[in-house]
Amino acid sequence: MDTPKNILSLLDMLIARLERLSVDSTWAHHASGLRGSLLRYQEKMSSSPGNEVNLTALEAAQVEELMQTGFSILEKAALEIDFPVRDARSTVDNNPRDR
Repeated sequence: MDTPKNILSLLDMLIARLERLSVDSTWAHHASGLRGSLLRYQEKMSSSPGNEVNLTALEAAQVEELMQTGFSILEKAALEIDFPVRDARSTVDNNPRDR
């Protein structure tokens, strides 16, 4: 794993992104439970003095697995987003002012 400071900043980012998932997403419920677990580890890690992290090898492996699951949820939730299909006739060159 990375340094404790890098892990904590990555955890911050991941938790924030999971929190922003739309409630309409089928992954929002999964994200909510996962966020709770990540927040508990984040609290434990950030309460450690200095750069020392008081995680056992098993806990460190669990954090890594939870983070991978979080990134997977974000990826799957992103795949649910419907982006409007651009009309093939409309191009960047078609500027209304040019008519």
